[in-house]
Amino acid sequence: MSLLQRLREDLNTALKKGERERVSTLRLLLSNIRNAEIAKGASLDEPDLLGVISKQAKQHRESIESFRNGGREDLASKEERELAVLLEYLPQQMSSEEIATAARKVIEEVGARGPGDKGKVMGKLMPQLKGKADGAQVNSIVSELLAGL
Repeated sequence: MSLLQRLREDLNTALKKGERERVSTLRLLLSNIRNAEIAKGASLDEPDLLGVISKQAKQHRESIESFRNGGREDLASKEERELAVLLEYLPQQMSSEEIATAARKVIEEVGARGPGDKGKVMGKLMPQLKGKADGAQVNSIVSELLAGL
């Protein structure tokens, strides 16, 4: 079963069970997927779907932080519940060690010699890690590795 089919089936199940937050989160996700398909002009493949889900999860993480900074714990907890729904559809996130291993391999492949080659490394590394690792975390690890060269 494809990820998109699973999302649609889970939406129907949530509708039948009356799970309002889950329904709302899945509807918004499916809407964002449709918008991405329209922008692309074609159906999304699995990595593109994961990219849309990751983007939405990142927005929820940022909202949680903003709500906490603003003293709105009620809204932060709602965002956390919605984030939990999204995380069900993302693959297990890579550990820092796994990201560093992949980054070292790409650094060798592109022949990076220092921080000035970060763009080359990130350009080749991010498509490999799409949906599996947070971009900010990858950026931080690559910066550390390149600074040590």
